[in-house]
Amino acid sequence: MQRIKFMFKQFQKEPLWFKILISITLLISIVFSSSLFSDNAYFQSCSKLAAAIFFCIYGFKMRRNLKTSLIFFTLAGICVFLSILAQY
Repeated sequence: MQRIKFMFKQFQKEPLWFKILISITLLISIVFSSSLFSDNAYFQSCSKLAAAIFFCIYGFKMRRNLKTSLIFFTLAGICVFLSILAQY
C-alpha cells in the first residue's frame, strides 16, 4: 500500500506533459482492450502497445530502483510480444 501511495504522490509531482502521456496511454490500453473492439486484431495490438509504452515510461522513471525498473521493463516486453501475437 505504501508503494501505491508513493507512486501516486510521485505522479502528482510530475510535469503536465508526463501526466497527459501516462493518462492517454492507460486510457487507450483500457478502451481498446474492451469487448467493443475485441473482434479487431489491430485495436487489440494497439492496446498492448499502449500498455508497453506505459510500462516503459514508468520503468524509465523508476530506474533508481533496479527491481522495480526490471519488473516494468519485463512487463513492457511481454506487452510487445503479445502485441505481435495479436496481429496473427
